[in-house]
Amino acid sequence: MPRMNRNAEERTTAFACGGCGAALTARLSRAALPLHARQRWGHGLLPVLMQHGTYAVDPDPWGPPWRPWHEAGEDEAAARGVFAPEPSLSFGSAGTIVVAPGDTRGTVLMPGRHGGRCCGLDGSDGPNLACAQCGLAVATRIDDCSLWQAVRFDPGAVRALPADEGDGDDTGTPGADHWEVVAPASDPVPPVDPAGDWNPQWAAAAAVALAHLLAVSGGMPVALPEGPVAALFAPALDVLTPPGKPALTAAPAGPGLPEPAADILMVPRHPRTGTAWRPSDGTAVTVPLAAYVWTQLAFPTRRRLVQAPGTLPEGILRDDPLPDLPWQSFRPDWGVFVRTLARLPAVRGPRPRGIHDRVREHPYSHPF
Repeated sequence: MPRMNRNAEERTTAFACGGCGAALTARLSRAALPLHARQRWGHGLLPVLMQHGTYAVDPDPWGPPWRPWHEAGEDEAAARGVFAPEPSLSFGSAGTIVVAPGDTRGTVLMPGRHGGRCCGLDGSDGPNLACAQCGLAVATRIDDCSLWQAVRFDPGAVRALPADEGDGDDTGTPGADHWEVVAPASDPVPPVDPAGDWNPQWAAAAAVALAHLLAVSGGMPVALPEGPVAALFAPALDVLTPPGKPALTAAPAGPGLPEPAADILMVPRHPRTGTAWRPSDGTAVTVPLAAYVWTQLAFPTRRRLVQAPGTLPEGILRDDPLPDLPWQSFRPDWGVFVRTLARLPAVRGPRPRGIHDRVREHPYSHPF
């Protein structure tokens, strides 16, 4: 996510205990919920989910109690925004307020609510943080291995303070209509980490985009432009869609690009609001991409090239600095993919539903 910029028009918010009114967070600016918010990745400790000074609101239910799919039924699941089977459905609060642990104030761990799967807290026991002043259960801290570290405040246990109350710095962000924050000048989230592993944020973002692409295409083959777009998505589409000549085309579109003659436009999500860029006529079929992925796909030639050293012929260029190269093929995150596809109404169609069920039943098969 690009670095937040100060903007006097942006209002910041602090959250307080709904029982006694004590401040529970620093002053924060609202941001989009990261696409990897519910990702489980690897076996080590992951970084903090939210950028310092920001908060997000998760529109979906989160946490216990849980009900099995067969018990809840399709109608109840659809009412909660889930259109394909999942092992269980959350009947916890919708609208949890997600912050970085370091942005909390005045909370204490609750005795006996330290449940975790391995190295830390995973929230499986429900709220585990209480207001230090009055003891009201207000939030759940998550910091177990494989999970992005965050604190989720129960929206029924806290209230937003007026703009002139609370503490912390004013860390305003650009307005929703400021698309200059989606620019080819930098890559704030590189695709490969220094150890040569694929960045889990990229695996999550690609999985979300792949689910949307299969939903709008009805699970049919899609022709992609050669280059990084095809490299990222074609291996999965070749496996998940039936053989045959694609009837649809897809290509990147958005700020700084001419609108392509494609059936499906792959557009950036605004890094602050999460809203997808829309073309001028507003009627094109779009697939939203995380801004840090979109910039790489939309501007693939953004490289610094210099004369290759040594005795190579004049005109032979090389990247400077050399790019980090992964040690394995790219794989979208299957868990994020299944969860996203299950929440798109198009999954009710026969081909998308078949893809969903296939990946859910065989999660580690190629291309995942």
